[in-house]
Amino acid sequence: MKNILKARVSVGLKRSAVPVLTLCALLMTSCATKEDVVYFQNTGDFETLVDKNSITPKFKVDDVLSIYVSTLDNVASAPFNLLRGTSEGGFRPEQVDYLIDKDGEIDFPVIGKIKVAGLSSEELRVLLRDRLSEYLKDPIINIRLRNFTVTVLGEVNRPGTYPVDGERITIMEALGMASDLTIKGKRENVMVIRDFDGTKVYHRINLKRKEAMSSPVYYLTQNDIVYVEPNKSAITASALDNRATIAISVASLLITSSVLLITRTK
Repeated sequence: MKNILKARVSVGLKRSAVPVLTLCALLMTSCATKEDVVYFQNTGDFETLVDKNSITPKFKVDDVLSIYVSTLDNVASAPFNLLRGTSEGGFRPEQVDYLIDKDGEIDFPVIGKIKVAGLSSEELRVLLRDRLSEYLKDPIINIRLRNFTVTVLGEVNRPGTYPVDGERITIMEALGMASDLTIKGKRENVMVIRDFDGTKVYHRINLKRKEAMSSPVYYLTQNDIVYVEPNKSAITASALDNRATIAISVASLLITSSVLLITRTK
């Protein structure tokens, strides 16, 4: 009787292992190919691509601008900058941060309200130089966008929000800051979500083709979101992982029941 029970348990264990082994085999065969992961596959050796993507970042509502005005006469330019006390008892001018309000304006000292939303940094510099001409001679105006960040999510190695030091950044540089796509990232269908004063615009880009460099979202703007979808291999692996977990749980239950049955028959 004991030998018969042991034989049945052995058969049951072998049968329970079959789905687990099958799932492992399927997981091993769901590997990505070279065509799934290589960028810019249709470029030739020493091929020259002319960058015609002349995108100039424009200021948006809720942007934070840092503006500093200087001249040869520091006393004359002082009213247009924040003054901070020094340890020597004097004052030194500092850059002032301005938040672009819901009307697209900033409140600049002396001059008053200025419409800046939709302008580039150079356009704003020209506008301020013109408005300041009656107060200052040959002012030097430094403008910097303080809240330029991009967010990279999905199948990348380090998802997160990253600050940008310059005035523009390419999608490849943003992915580089996120330590590149994982092997499971869908390179031919990367989504960029862009906000225009509350209106969301969705655009997809195929990083496997050289034409990606001509995409309107190849150069990112402030607060863009880059989302990398999982590829079929990742989705299949996820489904198989769930099935494998269930199969292992069932196998463990069968083994436990079989051991208890053998123990009781002794």
